[in-house]
Amino acid sequence: NIILIMTTNAGAESLDRTSIGFARQDNSTDALADIRKTFTPEFRNRLDTIVQFGSLPPNVIATVVDKFLVKLQNQLDEKKVFLSVDDEARKWLGVNGYDAKMGARPMDRLIQDKIKKPLAEEVLFGTLSQKGGNVFVSIKDGELNIEIETMELTEA
Repeated sequence: NIILIMTTNAGAESLDRTSIGFARQDNSTDALADIRKTFTPEFRNRLDTIVQFGSLPPNVIATVVDKFLVKLQNQLDEKKVFLSVDDEARKWLGVNGYDAKMGARPMDRLIQDKIKKPLAEEVLFGTLSQKGGNVFVSIKDGELNIEIETMELTEA
């Protein structure tokens, strides 16, 4: 037997819909209706179960931030570049990289745009290209700030 797990945001908007009035409505059946509209009956018939997840709590979001940063550090290891992200910057990534409807998917793009892209040029052609160095990520004026400290070149 093969177990296949698939995630989708189909129906996420319905789950997040607010009710009019004083009573809080359960919109989970609306989400299932959206899934019925999105996927063909033949496909849905092959599913064993559908599990609806709620929004991620802050401690899980922090773990996801760390997962993406570890992945980035693994890519930087061979270039001898060491990444240091302070707690405030991690929190900023969690707040700006998580969307209740989309989950943590936007976080990869945020890290790509705000950290990977600025470092790529330095790793390939700039100050980090020769001997590597240390990269410090913090928050400055409400935005991510990257400071680079290069390794000293020593003659062999």
